[in-house]
Amino acid sequence: MPLRITKPAPYHRIKPDDDCMHEECGVFGIVSNDESIDPAEATYYGLFALQHRGQESAGIAVSSNNKIDYHKDMGLISEVFKGGLDNLAGATSAIGHVRYSTTGDSHLANAQPLVIQSRKGSLALVHNGNLINAKEIRDDLESQGAIFQTTIDTEIIASLIAKNTNGDIISGIKKTMEIVKGSYALVIMTPDKIIGVRDPKGIRPIALGKIDNSYVLASESCAFDTIGAEFMRDLRPGEIIEIDKNGLKSHQGPRADETALCIFEYVYFARPDSDIDGICVHRAREMAGAQLAISNPIEADIVAGVPDSARPAAMGYAEQSGIPYKKALAKNRYVGRTFIQPAQGKRAVGVSLKLNALKRNVRGNRVILVDDSIVRGTTSKRIVEMIKLAGAKEVHMQISSPPIKHPCYFGIDTASHDQLIGEKNSVEEIRKLIGADSLNYLSIEDLLKTVEGAACNFCVGCFNGEYPDNVDHLIKCRTKNVLD
Repeated sequence: MPLRITKPAPYHRIKPDDDCMHEECGVFGIVSNDESIDPAEATYYGLFALQHRGQESAGIAVSSNNKIDYHKDMGLISEVFKGGLDNLAGATSAIGHVRYSTTGDSHLANAQPLVIQSRKGSLALVHNGNLINAKEIRDDLESQGAIFQTTIDTEIIASLIAKNTNGDIISGIKKTMEIVKGSYALVIMTPDKIIGVRDPKGIRPIALGKIDNSYVLASESCAFDTIGAEFMRDLRPGEIIEIDKNGLKSHQGPRADETALCIFEYVYFARPDSDIDGICVHRAREMAGAQLAISNPIEADIVAGVPDSARPAAMGYAEQSGIPYKKALAKNRYVGRTFIQPAQGKRAVGVSLKLNALKRNVRGNRVILVDDSIVRGTTSKRIVEMIKLAGAKEVHMQISSPPIKHPCYFGIDTASHDQLIGEKNSVEEIRKLIGADSLNYLSIEDLLKTVEGAACNFCVGCFNGEYPDNVDHLIKCRTKNVLD
């Protein structure tokens, strides 16, 4: 009996109080034209490779015998499918999702894939991104009699596709793309095909791969390596890729004049072994560190990186400066996710559980500590204290991105203005707050040098407040909520 999850269940995970920005989710899809490839199994391992993009919920939907079955639940992919994949076996295609919620509460009803049944047929959909006109569209659809089962904007996209499809789902998707605004990378499954869609500005990434005679879609190319697939290319902004047993077809939907891939894919979100729009993520991070060393030279004894995403930047800084790279922090990889909010006085313990200073490496040394970003400043302060207590003479913080001064409205979980340390404080004020001996950030201009030659332009709205779409209504709404 196929697993079908319908009853919502609350999930008491509290989003972490750290200095990281958090991605919304990862998507994956495959059409298998080879009996040796089990679509559900390939999707499971593909999602495993994308787990860094979301840890709140996971799910897989499969198409078999002209029907769609699925299983989803709260937790990591290994937890959700700890009982195995037997109930999803025998399929010809599959799609999957790992989620970190930004739009919609964190409970089971909002987990994906989202599966809908309509008089025009059934479809399953997974989505990475965020619509900025979701409320207006939802209000309009509800005034026409639509009923929604979730609070996520993914259901709005699915409803629009179903509404606008009249025998040709591609035309329905194109019409939907003309209505929705914001960011989205979609993988849609019908009983006989899967379809990949990238938003017109290319804000969210999605790539195409191939394994033998089967085609694969994923948020990042690292998912292809996990299942032995070959990376073919990234979907173009506004592109629709249709995949079935006969192969693939490309359709061009609406495309913006100016593209705007999220720059934070290279700064933090993506795995370093991924390539996105022609740029190697690891190399971009190394170059960011090198640019820091050029623009902010410091006399010191060692260079270290905050694990794990800042290590390539630290290595780039060390190579450019000639200062030796050493580990200053050890990471405990067995610390689980936080399900219960700790008391304010105990939050520092959480940092100590995750990281510990390597005293032999830092004692008596002037340490350059490279990190990818500072959001609230709380974790940076504790790390600086930790390294100084371990005996470091000086701690010089180097950040491989500009100060984050503005919230994101396109699928990234950033704090509101009042929580962003870079919004109200100068660099010198932040330095004093975190207790570093010096603090330097990479400029926007230098950051963009690290991704020169990419197939897209970039969104840097979280740094300068210049967004790829008009978000004035969202800014007013968020400001009102803060004031309230």
